[in-house]
Amino acid sequence: MDVVKVFFPSTLAFFIGVAMTPSLTHFLYKYKLWKKQSGKSGSLGGGGTPIFNKLHKDRDTGTPRMGGIVIWGSVLITIALIWIVSKIFPTELTQKMDMVSRGQTWLPLFTLVSASLVGLVDDFLIVFGKGGYIAGGIPLRIRIAIVLLLGFIGASWFFFKLDVSSFYVPFVGDVGLGIFFIPFFMLVMLALFSGGVIDGIDGLSGGIMATIFGAYAGIAFFQHQIDLAAFCGVVGGGTLAFLWFNVPPARFYMSETGILGLTTALTVVAFLANGVAVLPIIALPLFAASLSDIIQISSKKLRNGKKVFLVAPIHHHFEALGWPPYKVTMRFWIISVICAIIGMVVFFIG
Repeated sequence: MDVVKVFFPSTLAFFIGVAMTPSLTHFLYKYKLWKKQSGKSGSLGGGGTPIFNKLHKDRDTGTPRMGGIVIWGSVLITIALIWIVSKIFPTELTQKMDMVSRGQTWLPLFTLVSASLVGLVDDFLIVFGKGGYIAGGIPLRIRIAIVLLLGFIGASWFFFKLDVSSFYVPFVGDVGLGIFFIPFFMLVMLALFSGGVIDGIDGLSGGIMATIFGAYAGIAFFQHQIDLAAFCGVVGGGTLAFLWFNVPPARFYMSETGILGLTTALTVVAFLANGVAVLPIIALPLFAASLSDIIQISSKKLRNGKKVFLVAPIHHHFEALGWPPYKVTMRFWIISVICAIIGMVVFFIG
């Protein structure tokens, strides 16, 4: 029955996501909800981004943003539908299928939806803001502040409501942090948020995020956290529905309303599953993308403009080397699956 509780909602979320996409697509194209100017006019490291702009000159305009609505929309509808059915028809089966629980799913669901709504506002500002992406959108410092606030709320819930102040490290055991658990949680969420730069090539972020949530569904399941495993499965199903329409050529992009919700919810899931120590392994593509940005910016500032990568994040570096975008995507998918397997193995044998 536990297996059914995980796989049935996951499948349902996929089909709900697929079913809602035609209406969403019609809306996005009708109101032309895409960037009005392709590429970037600058970077955090200073200077222009001519190689990036060349790679993206025909991509950003004409393809809508906000495809992430498919993900969190299908998740929310699936969980709400199962909960409503369990209340209207309170049988043993329907109540067993209900995954809404205070200790396992309230916080990740709240984080996913609230962060996704913030991302949705950012997307609308990017589309309609004067000057496109650079002038429009919520400023980065404000988005960082929002992520840290969500991290503080989540950490406080763990610390004060769930009485959690430590995290498990394979081969070591539980590491107690006391009150410092709160800033640690916030930093992890910020680090994953920075990994959102992985959303840059058709199909890339969708495949990677589905794999990561699938790995944590497995970790949660084998720890008998069935509600959490079901939640991860639903997120994975919704993400696969998005990916169905995001493979090249993409019908829409995930954009901030998808990636912001997924990265912040992933932080909560990792801590709930006591698997935050293997997060750098399971989510290695996210951290690699973020780290490549940091390395590039630092190099340009400290080495008089010299770059380490042709373009950062690193997936665009491979594009600049001449790899077709689909090859970059599929090889990153393979790496993501391998990292997920290694991370799960380390978690279970540790």
